[in-house]
Amino acid sequence: MITVSTSANRSASYHHGDLREALVVAGLAILEEGGDPKALSLREATRRAGVSAMAPYRHFADKDALLAAVATIGFQRLREALLAADGQGGGIMALREQGVAYVAFACANPALFRLMFGSATAKDDAMVAASNASYAVMEERVRSLVPADRVEDWALHCWATAHGLAALAVDGQFDDTAETIEAMTRRVMSLGAVPAVC
Repeated sequence: MITVSTSANRSASYHHGDLREALVVAGLAILEEGGDPKALSLREATRRAGVSAMAPYRHFADKDALLAAVATIGFQRLREALLAADGQGGGIMALREQGVAYVAFACANPALFRLMFGSATAKDDAMVAASNASYAVMEERVRSLVPADRVEDWALHCWATAHGLAALAVDGQFDDTAETIEAMTRRVMSLGAVPAVC
């Protein structure tokens, strides 16, 4: 878990190599406050970290690099949410709960979610690895439910269903009560996103 450095130790943190972490934390905070990935700028993250305008370039070549680092944290958090949901049960229930967790994550972090899957985010190696790792949680659950030759198709189907519901929810296309969205997600995942052969 990333922690925020206090203003009292910002200078010390910088000299100990924590500036990169501080900038990512600032980026996450900007997204939480602004609601729009466009609100995240290297300049604002630098200001919040309390360092000179040139200091971030020791860690990030440009704004895109910072965005990718923030998105990487998002994918890591999504993976944790999916793993926690998967542990609530077995079989189809675990897959269904992953879908619910996916949509809940998006609703709780709309700007971060948009950044993670936005075309403007640079696809660096760490971000791609984190993205693949989050997808692998759902893929592994599907692997336990269907024949080997159907895993790729069913995993994509389940992910597309959960992601589509998440995107619609984030864009305000459903009632905005958590209970309604959760119930709707659970129902749709039960009907169309779990392998019928199971």
